[in-house]
Amino acid sequence: MKSARKHHSQQELFRHGGRRRGAGRPITPGRTRASERHLPRPRLTKHQAAHVTLRVVPSLALLRDRDFYKAIRRAMWRVYEKRRDCRITGVSVQGSHIHLLVEAASAQALSRGMQALQISAARHINRAYSKRARLGQVRRGQVFADRYNEEVIDNPRQARHAWSYVLNNWRKHGEQRVPELRTFTIDPFSSAIAFDGWTEPIDEHWPATYEPLPVHAPRTWLLATGWRRYGLIDPREVPGRRRGAAHR
Repeated sequence: MKSARKHHSQQELFRHGGRRRGAGRPITPGRTRASERHLPRPRLTKHQAAHVTLRVVPSLALLRDRDFYKAIRRAMWRVYEKRRDCRITGVSVQGSHIHLLVEAASAQALSRGMQALQISAARHINRAYSKRARLGQVRRGQVFADRYNEEVIDNPRQARHAWSYVLNNWRKHGEQRVPELRTFTIDPFSSAIAFDGWTEPIDEHWPATYEPLPVHAPRTWLLATGWRRYGLIDPREVPGRRRGAAHR
């Protein structure tokens, strides 16, 4: 299994690349990240939004890879086909986890939407992993390490922080220093290309083969307008830790 994992190091989105040694959160040998505490889900209304984090098992912590990116993209489209009451407005894919900004009609709608996304993403990620590993059969093991974590967004300042945290999260992990990505101002493994709240025009030279992650335009006042009270977002801004959360 060691050789397979080494072979599946993080690849650059468009052509090729390599996993940067020492990048990401350090993992203590023999230990895995603790599962989320099973507390009651917070109340959510259609006027609020949620910052959701999905974390994969350590053996699949290679999500910043072309094939896994495409797997997540397919899963997002699949959810949109089935659910109208849960909308993803922002997303970023990091090595071991996915950050999402979500608008939903209720806490139940959010829960069902995220469940649908995890089921579809697990199927597509397992298939992509099997293809890259040449296992001869589709991987059917666990993909997501624990249940998703959410932080309800209910004020403009928090909404502004959430936008910055999700779209600039690659800078928090130092991914902008990966050789193949040094020329990019925004993260190609995110929906940053669809965001209209940057402090400067974004003039990236995207390859013709690039397929952006599909997101909805925000409808809540908080994510569409309210957050702007606290200023537009610098694409080079490095976000801090989320309030009251152990997620990175």
